[in-house]
Formats: sequence, C-alpha cells, structure tokens
Amino acid sequence: MAHGDSGDGRPSKNQRRELAREKARLNREKQKKRDRRSRWVLQGGIGLVLVAIIAIVGLIIWNGVRPAGPGPANMASDGIHIGEGFKATPTMALASDADPVPTATEDSGVVNIRVYVDYLCPYCKDFDEANAEQLEGYIETGAATVEIHPLAVLTSRAQGYSLRAANAAACVANYSPDTFWEFNRLLFDNQPAEQSSGLDNAAIIKITEEAGVGKADAVAGCITDQRYKAWVDAATDRVLMGDIPDSNIEQVQGTPIIVVNGKQYRGELSDPSEFAAFVLAQSTEEDADAEATPAPSATPDAPATPESSATPDPSATPAGTTTP
Repeated sequence: MAHGDSGDGRPSKNQRRELAREKARLNREKQKKRDRRSRWVLQGGIGLVLVAIIAIVGLIIWNGVRPAGPGPANMASDGIHIGEGFKATPTMALASDADPVPTATEDSGVVNIRVYVDYLCPYCKDFDEANAEQLEGYIETGAATVEIHPLAVLTSRAQGYSLRAANAAACVANYSPDTFWEFNRLLFDNQPAEQSSGLDNAAIIKITEEAGVGKADAVAGCITDQRYKAWVDAATDRVLMGDIPDSNIEQVQGTPIIVVNGKQYRGELSDPSEFAAFVLAQSTEEDADAEATPAPSATPDAPATPESSATPDPSATPAGTTTP
C-alpha cells in the first residue's frame, strides 16, 4: 500500500489537501484574469470618455473661432437694392455676422424705398398686392429705387417656411439678382397660410424656375442646403433689435416695415393712394431740404410741420402688422 493511501480507494488526507490547494491556485489565476479584463474595460471606457470630451471641447472651440457662415452677394445692406430696369445693385458678400453696409443713394431726386418683409406674413402680402404696380412704375421711370429685406420673423410657423423662403430669396439675390423682383412677387402670389405646412423646398425651387432665374442648378442647391440660414437669422435679429440704419425707427412693432427716405410709413397697407401720397410727401420734403436756404428762426427747436406731410405718432402701430 502506497504511503498516504487510505486503502479504500478514497483520496487520502494529504491528497485532498493537495487538490484543495490546486483548486485554490486555479481560482486565483482565474480571478487575476478577470481583474485584468476589468481593468482593461475600465481603462478603455475612461479612454473613450476622454476622447469624447476632447472631441466635444474641440468642437466648441472650433465653433467659437471659425468664421461665421457666408452672407449672399448683392445684399451687403441686408437687402437687395433694385433700380431702373429692375437691375440689382451689385455688392460683395459679407460674413453673416458682419455689420451691414447701408446702400448709398447718389441722386437726391430719387426716392429710396425700403421694405422689410416676411414671406409668410399676410400683411406683407397685402402691401405687395396693393402697391407692387406703382412700385414698378417708380422703378421703371427712375423716380424711386426699392430695397427688399427678407426676414424670418415667423419661423416657428408653417414648418419653418419663413426661414426657408428668406433663404431662397438670398440664394436668388446671390446667383441671379436681376430676377429677384419677379421671384419676390411670385413668393407672395404663392404665399401659404400661416398655420399650414408651408411650401416645401421643391415647390420653392419651382417658383425660382417660374421667375426665370439664371444658374438654376446653383440656386436649387443653395435652397436645398439652406446655405444662408445663418445670415437670415442674423439679419432678422438685427432688425428685431431695432438696427435699421438711416431711419426714424426705434422699435420694431411687426412686419412689413416700410421706410421712405428714412421715414417709416405707418398708413394703411392696402391703400395704394395713401402710400403714394406718403412717397410724394417725402420726395417733396427732400427736394425742399435740398433747395431751400435755411432762414433764421425764433424757435429753431420746434419748426412748423405742414399738415400735408405730418408724421403720424411714432408710438402708433401700423394697421395690420404681424408681430414676431
């Protein structure tokens, strides 16, 4: 009988002790392997988190220092200036967050009319329908220029149509500026309801084709990409904060905003006769300012104002305006 053998086929006490030790050793090895795997997983997870944090921080820094998105060409004033022959005044493109450059008006005898519109605003459409024909007459005869400023005040409605239409207007201004007037008219002719789903990009692109835009493929890509979204947002913010140069406007009450030779029109939007009278009054006032020789006044701080060109109360809200 071998030493340590119990003689009954069962492991002896020493064998059982050795088996227990071997089992414990194997368990320790398995635990060490599990511990190493856990450390690798933990370290890998921490590494992934650190990479993600670095990527996020890098993106924030990049967004903070990268140049602002581009603005459209021919809209350095935040609007497109249209003169005789419905030709747009060419200007260089600025960054979307750059300060706009007001359009210089060379001829003192030419009335400068600026119209700030939201293509979803029904009152903007009312003004356009009532006054487009006489505005075209002013442009054709050289009596006035018209500068159109697209805004996106009503972006929260009609699935963002307001923003998409303003972006499309910027695309047309950039690539085919001399067709802008016709495109502007067609946008109002096809204006969707405020509470509708609006027009999709394909429908807007079809309107550009109807307007006869040049570089149609470039215009369509610009509309689809919403290339000038940042510019539209920035230009709208500038106006809503009251940054309307060369005007007597201190606070924006709604759209449309119509400025004639620096004076805001606050009359009836759908009455072309009233608007025509206002334009004539501003034109006459400018001519008088240019030709008259200043005379001594006993009360220079309070000059008399002719009744025919009296300016309405600036605190009044224009009839039928859409507020932001």
